[in-house]
Amino acid sequence: MTGSDKILIEKLVANLKSGDQAAFEMLYDKYSGALFGVIFKILKSEDDAQDVLQDSLVKIWKNIQKYDAKKGSFFTWMLNISRNSAIDRYRKIKREGKVEIQTLETNVDIESKHVSVTKTDTIGLKEQVNKLSEDHQLMIDYIYFKGYTQQEVADELKMPLGTVKTRIRSAVIELRKVFKSIILFWI
Repeated sequence: MTGSDKILIEKLVANLKSGDQAAFEMLYDKYSGALFGVIFKILKSEDDAQDVLQDSLVKIWKNIQKYDAKKGSFFTWMLNISRNSAIDRYRKIKREGKVEIQTLETNVDIESKHVSVTKTDTIGLKEQVNKLSEDHQLMIDYIYFKGYTQQEVADELKMPLGTVKTRIRSAVIELRKVFKSIILFWI
């Protein structure tokens, strides 16, 4: 993030904290697409994702005074609110028995003004990931394809967080090497 981006975000947060309606509109324009993408990835329903996005933005607006830049970035704070809201909605839907298990065969990508879903097979990413070691494939799968946080991966695999972070970093470095060789091939 550049210094000017940081200043713009600080100004946006200050305006939100003062109750500026225009700042909320700017927040929506700048971040709703990214937040919707994360929510949709969890819920796999455009209607539910739209509802949760709306709820999340209201929570962000109502709780903006609780945001503390010393504890993390503004986007991460908003992302956590949105993600937690999506998980809560998913659990509620699951309790009510309305969850349809999606497989690769039944997963349908949606196109909307809010989200741009790229099929990883179209660009060959999945094929390149399959060239990595099993440990690295596992980390990339959890973090990038399933949307887990590093802490969630550590909990799921019963590993120390530091080990997960190291393996993810190593996997990304290895994947970067794979893609550099592909790029050099095409040049």
